[in-house]
Amino acid sequence: MNNQKELTETIRLLEEKLLAPATRRSAVELDELLADGFIEFGRSGRVFDKQAVISRIQRDETDKMNLSDFKIVILAPDIILATYYARKMEADGQKSYSLRSSIWRRAGDKWQMFFHQGTAAAAKP
Repeated sequence: MNNQKELTETIRLLEEKLLAPATRRSAVELDELLADGFIEFGRSGRVFDKQAVISRIQRDETDKMNLSDFKIVILAPDIILATYYARKMEADGQKSYSLRSSIWRRAGDKWQMFFHQGTAAAAKP
């Protein structure tokens, strides 16, 4: 799968899967999608490892999140940088926005997220 369009679609689907409530409640699925050694720089400025992220995500209320402006850059044959804009709708109707970046690494025939960063952003006009 070397086609840029196919890779973009594959990584976008994986990002969306990580945002899906069913995935966020499943430690097994999260463990499959996040690489060993995974690190996240959160919107809060805190740094989280794989186990902390899995634990935190499972406890969070799952709010609706949409992504837009999705792009990838192929950094190496098995390494991809994904960037996008996310809009999160809280259960109480509040909205928050962030710019997101992820590094995905292919291990055998599967892609796993190795790094993620979320940065607070303003609402898009």
